[in-house]
Amino acid sequence: MMPGVRELLYLSRDDVERLLDIDLMLEALGQALVALSAGITIVPPRVAIRLPELGLMGTMPGYVPGVALEVKLVSVFPANHHLSLPSHQGLIALFDESNGAPLAVMDGTYITAIRTGGTAAVAARALARNDANVLAILGAGVQGASHLETFPRVRDFKEIRIVSRDSEKAADLASHHPRARAVGSFEEAVSGADVVACCTDSREPVLRFEWLKPGVHVSSVGGTFGPEIDPETMSSARVFVEWRGAATNPPPAGAHELQGLDAGSLTEVGEVLAGTRPGRVSADEMTVYKSTGHAVEDAATARLVYDRARAEGAGVSLPL
Repeated sequence: MMPGVRELLYLSRDDVERLLDIDLMLEALGQALVALSAGITIVPPRVAIRLPELGLMGTMPGYVPGVALEVKLVSVFPANHHLSLPSHQGLIALFDESNGAPLAVMDGTYITAIRTGGTAAVAARALARNDANVLAILGAGVQGASHLETFPRVRDFKEIRIVSRDSEKAADLASHHPRARAVGSFEEAVSGADVVACCTDSREPVLRFEWLKPGVHVSSVGGTFGPEIDPETMSSARVFVEWRGAATNPPPAGAHELQGLDAGSLTEVGEVLAGTRPGRVSADEMTVYKSTGHAVEDAATARLVYDRARAEGAGVSLPL
């Protein structure tokens, strides 16, 4: 055997889902956002190849000292639901931060889904009113499910409304939570809700400012190919992001809704969690969390999976 040959741990989707503790992930995501805002991470903007009329392939490298050195390859093909495939599919590779040796390759599809909803939940925990009890989830796909899994962990919602362009999907998702119910329109879901979570692949806004109540917290994780939030809502709310680069970089690294905004007017969620900048300042204030996804989230989540896999002897070791 040649010098330097090592083993690589392979973790399947089933492995990742079984090994990941969602509550620990929420804590790790918050810590990763704090590290990002503190400037101790190294994460270049993602790079993507666009396939006209089909989708894109992106690469997301990231380094969070003491957590992980990783690279994610992720494809986004919105029409995949016609093929019974996820719209987002990916792989995550972990490397030893001390010598660069590859450590593991794991499914990134589940991690991408759950850490996206998880980070939005972390933001909602920091920004939504403490008495928020009505949640509206717009979209009943992978991200709708991720939000249904994570948001009830940060607030005790008494009512969860789910809406989708596909009413059968909304009803099916609602059946997975005792307080959830499907509703017939986006306006019905949003009106009177305390927290609105936009989880669609729409290329145009899925809500309107006039539907929103004072003090609402709006979360948006969709909008890869177009704006998910209307301009009036964006201009009327205090806007929170994972990183200010989401306004200074064009999509897909940045967000459609943030283009042209003054990056200095945005607050990073990590700053709120660290106490260096304020979050919500009044009960009637409207807050918006606009996500683009960030490699520190993948790093934090993948590390939890890897550490537990090593502790339990899970996965398959392959010669490299």
